[in-house]
Amino acid sequence: MPHLYLEYSDNLSTFDAAAALLQANRALDASGQFSEIDIKSRAYAVSCHQVGTASNPKRAFIHARLAILEGRSEAVQQALAQQVLAALLQHCPDDPALDVQVSCEIQQIARASYAKQHRCGQP
Repeated sequence: MPHLYLEYSDNLSTFDAAAALLQANRALDASGQFSEIDIKSRAYAVSCHQVGTASNPKRAFIHARLAILEGRSEAVQQALAQQVLAALLQHCPDDPALDVQVSCEIQQIARASYAKQHRCGQP
């Protein structure tokens, strides 16, 4: 824990998802809320997407969902969302022709229904 799911519209051809994930993982590590090795993230380009109702190929989005175990205060959750958002904004394409919305949400996972096992490999 945590799990970071990053979705972005595939019309962001210059978006470096790998760099954004690394930046977000570093921000989560720096938060002091998680062990570095427990931070897991992945990114998905979304090929079928619609922003609003207008047919506008210049509209785009980057959205992160951070799944964490329940029990953290609202203030901590807000801080985590802002830290991930700041990391994503550093990698958001700087193209004045694009209309990009960047967002982050926190999802709480019930501790009672979460199971995990860590099998540490040999270096």
